[in-house]
Amino acid sequence: MGQDMKRIGFIDYIRVIACFLVMLVHSSEFFYVGDPDACLANEANRFWVAFYDGTVARTCVPLFMIVSAFLLVPMKPGMTMHQFYKRRFMRILPPLIIFQLLYTFVPVLEKCWTMDDALSNLWLVPFNFSPQAGHLWFMFPLISLYLIIPVVSPWLERSSAREELTFIGLFAFSTFLPWLHRFVTPELWGECFWNQFTMLWYCSGYLGYLVLAHYIRRHLKWSTGKRLLIGSLCFVAGAIFTGWSFWWKGVPGVHVALPDLEWSWAFCTPNVLLATFGAFILFTCIKQPEAPRFVTGIAKLTYGMYLMHILILTLVARLFISGDITNPAMDVANPLLPVWAAIPVIAVCTYACCLVITKLISYLPGSKYIIG
Repeated sequence: MGQDMKRIGFIDYIRVIACFLVMLVHSSEFFYVGDPDACLANEANRFWVAFYDGTVARTCVPLFMIVSAFLLVPMKPGMTMHQFYKRRFMRILPPLIIFQLLYTFVPVLEKCWTMDDALSNLWLVPFNFSPQAGHLWFMFPLISLYLIIPVVSPWLERSSAREELTFIGLFAFSTFLPWLHRFVTPELWGECFWNQFTMLWYCSGYLGYLVLAHYIRRHLKWSTGKRLLIGSLCFVAGAIFTGWSFWWKGVPGVHVALPDLEWSWAFCTPNVLLATFGAFILFTCIKQPEAPRFVTGIAKLTYGMYLMHILILTLVARLFISGDITNPAMDVANPLLPVWAAIPVIAVCTYACCLVITKLISYLPGSKYIIG
């Protein structure tokens, strides 16, 4: 996304690395996500899933959100709302639709679904992601950002640093909502069964990352040394808490509901916000105007790699895990490598396969409608 724009070196690095982190997250899930509950087979799984999925990779989604906002906000002078929508949605929607269909019908070829199963899920495609493509949830919040950018862009063009910080402060406070919902009350500040729009609804969610991206680009004037120091402290503090929160709940051999195990892994929580801010600030310390050609080449392919990676990931995982990879709770998802190696190896192999396949597709006429 955004390939028609002038390239920014550190942004390309973020895309390349964040795309890998997405695959690292999903490689980790083989070692705790079960049906119906999550369960960790042993202490090794408990530690390494917390480390890779929580500490290292949990910033992947908000980093992509910040990158999109960093490049697109404010809108180009003279661009209308409809021009913006046409350009953005013609880039992301055709590949999304194609892969929605693939994730609906490929399970039939794999004999996981019958054709009747596929057809019964097909009618849901316009309304949500395919049941076999949970990772496509990300596209809908991203679309919501695209929809709101023309609305908030005029404000951001004339807003002061103080005004943006005020909004960012409200957003930061709103990231405590998941914890307040869990530990205090399920309904907050006006929420009830006939109203889900809490008092902070319009200051919460990924819009906060959008404003944060604009603030960093326009108003943050820190030196490289200050960015390195504060970025490192924020990332380490947020990442350690994120990893610890999973480790704390994940007692080996104990079945636990997945939301309880991942209680602090939502992407709009204080710890993930802190780690994401730190990571992004660290990337801004890269002063190359443009990344090396091979980095830029991969960055241009990351949308297609993201869309297809679940199709590849399961195939790769079967090479390194014996038994039923869908049910680690039964302690039959035994890696053929130690778990500390199995998770990154699965992610690296998946990344490499997706890169090669996406690159080959890019040579086809009209490939932008398949891989963006």
